[in-house]
Amino acid sequence: MTAAPLLNETPGTHPAIDICGAPPQVPGLMDFCHLNLDTVISSGVAIFLTLAIAFLVRQRLSSAGPPGRLQLAFELAINYVRQQVHELAAEDAAFVVPLAMTIALYILIANYLEFFPLGIFPNLVPANADWNQTLAMALVVFFWTQGYSIKVLGLGGFLRKFTKPFDGALWMRILFIPLNIIEEVAKPLSLSLRLFGNIFAGVVMVFLIVLLLGQCSALPVVGPIAIAPATLAVWKGFDVLFIGAIQAFIFMLLTIVYFGQAREGLDEHH
Repeated sequence: MTAAPLLNETPGTHPAIDICGAPPQVPGLMDFCHLNLDTVISSGVAIFLTLAIAFLVRQRLSSAGPPGRLQLAFELAINYVRQQVHELAAEDAAFVVPLAMTIALYILIANYLEFFPLGIFPNLVPANADWNQTLAMALVVFFWTQGYSIKVLGLGGFLRKFTKPFDGALWMRILFIPLNIIEEVAKPLSLSLRLFGNIFAGVVMVFLIVLLLGQCSALPVVGPIAIAPATLAVWKGFDVLFIGAIQAFIFMLLTIVYFGQAREGLDEHH
């Protein structure tokens, strides 16, 4: 057994397709004309599974009789998210609940795609191992929170938010404007890099364990040969089940927190 049938490419490489036929001599244009084929396929599968599970839950919802296990799990999840939105954002920000739950479910499914056997589905990878994917989701949250902040605070209150701390002297608040802008711009970067880094690290670990399997194939059937497959199974179980679920939860929770921070300065503004 070699590592090649299990993992054909090193982590971080993505087969790309050109969608606009831009000439290579145009600087910077080719980057926007290429799509990572494995990310597009994986995210498409994750979207389909997310919609399928959502419609399945919706079909089985019932107000008559005791709830089933699926409905009970759904009600526990939505009650928890609703509580977090009320505590961290506001009671009138009910639209954040379906957004946060959809993000959590999609990220969870996208991370769990790593359970598919390597080599059998070469283009099906953890979609969040591509920074383009995580950055796109973070930008959606970022621009949505900025629009919500303008709606709640008004344009004047939104601009005033960048002068915090509000109880400081005028000269101090002016000095803090660049820092507040950097803090706001850094939110989508940190949100996307956190998810990407954890999922990509898991992919790298699987790649290294597969290489170990290839190296061990020429050794006698002792020690590492028995250990390496078990290590791969244990690591994938820990990384996908635990880390994948934790990262989906963190992304969801930070989304709620950012909507709460979008209201910052509301009392001072009034």
